[in-house]
Amino acid sequence: MDTSAAHTEHAKPASAEAKPISKKEVVVTEAAAQEIAKQRAKRGTPNARIRVGVRGGGCTGFTYVFEWADEPKATDSIFSATAPGGEEVGIVVDPKSLVYLGGMTLDFVRGMMGHGFKFNNPNAKGSCGCGESVQF
Repeated sequence: MDTSAAHTEHAKPASAEAKPISKKEVVVTEAAAQEIAKQRAKRGTPNARIRVGVRGGGCTGFTYVFEWADEPKATDSIFSATAPGGEEVGIVVDPKSLVYLGGMTLDFVRGMMGHGFKFNNPNAKGSCGCGESVQF
C-alpha cells in the first residue's frame, strides 16, 4: 500500500485536559480505537482503516459516511490512534469532508440504549431525530 501521497496525522485520544482540537484534525478516542481494532480483526483485513465523511442527503442536509477503506486515496488525511492493546488503527477523511469534520472526536459509547460510534462534532448545527443525518 503506497501512502506516500496521503497526509498522515497522529491524533491523541481526547481527554479533559487536552488542548482544543485543530480544525484540521479528527481525534479517535481510545474506546473508538479499541472497537475499530476489534471489528478489523473480525473482518480479517489488518491494514484496513475506517473512512469517515459526509455526503449530501438525509432529513437535515447531510449524512455521515462510515465504511471500510482498504486503501486510502492520495488526497485523504489519515488520523491514527492506539487501541489499549497497543495496536495502531486509523481513519481516513477526504478533503471535502474534513471541512465539516475538522475538530471532531470519534468515540465509541456503551449505555442502556445500546452501543455505537458517536460523532462529537462541534461543527454540527443540528441533527434529525432519526440519528442518521446532520446539519452544518
